[in-house]
Amino acid sequence: MISIMRSPTFKNSISIEKTKELLVYNELTLTGIFYQLSYSSVAHLSRQFKKVTGLTAFKFKQRQDNNQRLSRDKV
Repeated sequence: MISIMRSPTFKNSISIEKTKELLVYNELTLTGIFYQLSYSSVAHLSRQFKKVTGLTAFKFKQRQDNNQRLSRDKV
């Protein structure tokens, strides 16, 4: 029986969630996030991010920024 906490998929999804959080709430680039989360390479992080979210980190950040701007405009 494999523990869910040791599953590479589980660890990857946690890392991608943390990456999304850092992209939205910090001024970090993907390179800065790569160092902070100890990924093997920026390219690996970028591929994993796109695989999980369907978006590049840049597109994800753009969408989040646009959504926040729209939310502020409604108030």
